[in-house]
Amino acid sequence: MTRNAAREIAMHLSYELSFTDLSADELLDQRLSASRFDQLAPEYEVYGELPNASQRTYIRQVVKGIAQHGYELDQYIEKYAVGWKFERIPLVACAIMRLAMYEILYMPEIPNGAAINEAVEIAKKYESGDVVRFINGILGSFVRREAAEADSAPQIQEPRMESDPGTLDGEPQTER
Repeated sequence: MTRNAAREIAMHLSYELSFTDLSADELLDQRLSASRFDQLAPEYEVYGELPNASQRTYIRQVVKGIAQHGYELDQYIEKYAVGWKFERIPLVACAIMRLAMYEILYMPEIPNGAAINEAVEIAKKYESGDVVRFINGILGSFVRREAAEADSAPQIQEPRMESDPGTLDGEPQTER
């Protein structure tokens, strides 16, 4: 299993936290089991192999961190989703952005550009092109304004629209 696959699993689990009464630890204990991976592997290629110890550590750190800092991360998403109410943003897109923002803010060993690029790649699997560009724009704005460091500028993968980077279709959005 690669870090990319571990990141995608972490996104799945952070998404699932939105729909469960389980704590992050309880969810992780249940979902990072061989039986759960066997159950999901036929439907999702990413579950074809159990994470090794290092990958499990990464997944646990990220999912627990997102659970702990969820409100803060959601505030950043809302701030940069210009013209969009948070409740209208697709939940998978939110999970992807929370993951990338958590890595950018709390995992300095992961370059900002890598966090954004990986988020974009995951988004391409689950969202439309407009939502992928929306995610990319929000994360790019977030890094430039909140977490920018002179020597770690992000490598934005998708071309930015001429309008605000936090729009879904390139046009300024009214509140939705």
